[in-house]
Formats: sequence, C-alpha cells, structure tokens
Amino acid sequence: MNKFSKVLLSTAYFPPIEYFIAIVNSHTAYIEQYENFQKQSYRNRCEIYGANGKLSLIVPVVKNAKHIPVLDINIDYSKAWVHQHLKALDSSYRSTPFYEYYRDDILEILLSNETSLFNLNIRLTNKIIELLGIETLVNLELTTSFEDESNDKIDFRNSIHPKKPIADAIDAIKKMQPYYQVYSDKYGHILNLSILDLIFNEGPNSISYLMK
Repeated sequence: MNKFSKVLLSTAYFPPIEYFIAIVNSHTAYIEQYENFQKQSYRNRCEIYGANGKLSLIVPVVKNAKHIPVLDINIDYSKAWVHQHLKALDSSYRSTPFYEYYRDDILEILLSNETSLFNLNIRLTNKIIELLGIETLVNLELTTSFEDESNDKIDFRNSIHPKKPIADAIDAIKKMQPYYQVYSDKYGHILNLSILDLIFNEGPNSISYLMK
C-alpha cells in the first residue's frame, strides 16, 4: 500500500483493523475532536470474535440532547458495561497466544473510570500503539477545529463505520492472507474486527500485517 499523506479519523473504541492500517500507513493521522457524536458507529463500539461469531461491545453514554459535541459525551456507569466487556474479552480470547500478555495494560485503562468517552478512546488507542511498539512509526494528532470537508486529508470519519464496507482507500485488507483466529474453524475468517482481535492472536506480528 502506498503511504497516505494525511488521514482524518473519528474517535473510536478499540478501533477496527482498517483504522489502524490508516494510521500506520499515513505520514500524519488526525483524530477529529470537534464533530458531533454519532450513534451506532465505532465511536462507542467495537466488534470482536466471540464463540458465536461476530460480537459488538458497546460503551453506554449519557445523552441529554441531539447534536452533542463528542468532547462532551460522558460514559454511563449506571450500567455494568466494563464487567460485561471484560467478561466477553476473557471468554473470546483467553485461549489466544497473546491475550495474557496484553490484558493487564488494557484492563488498567478500562477500570480507571474515565468519564469522557473521547479521553477513554484516545488512551486506549495510544496504549495499543505502545503495545505494538509503533510509536516511532506513527504521528497521531488531534484536530484543532472542525472541517466539514477536508481538502488536504483523506477523510475516513464516516467511511470507517460498522454498517459500511471496508473503506475504498484501504480495501487491500480484503486480499490479505487471513491471520489465525480461534473460532475460524467454526465460522471462517472474519475481516476487519477490532484491533484487539489481531493483537491477541498475532502479537508482535500484527505490525507487519498492518503495514502490508
């Protein structure tokens, strides 16, 4: 894949693989912090490989009105979502080669009671970059203002979405050799799950997969 110059991304909770392909294969990746929150997007959900196939994990948020800036979205802790997510991750990935290696670092952030959805997502994204050891390979920045249309960046804010096909600019992922997945014998290989699926199964080899 040719390296992108600049890409523009929404915030995302344990983003999908295509999100990290965009980050790793760009000179600069910008995360939008001045848009309004969008429901049913990766902004507060991720998709993992559960024992019964694809499973969505959703972070509940406090919504008091429509058109709320994503920076003002707070997490709803009246629901036991952290326990539910950790139980799902344990059930889905405890038999993978690298789950125990990465679990505690991720657990620490999930148990920190971060109130802001945006801050939680940024912390988790930066932690995965750290765990992958790719800090020197990526340049991640936050936007300084809202751009309705971006002229100098490839805009993935709405194209990287759970209800849309893999973004055209990164459709090379469809041709990649499938990596190991625990339940693939049962349901086949599932493309473009959360980055967690890749790192728990492939560990350090995830870097070469993202850069192919």
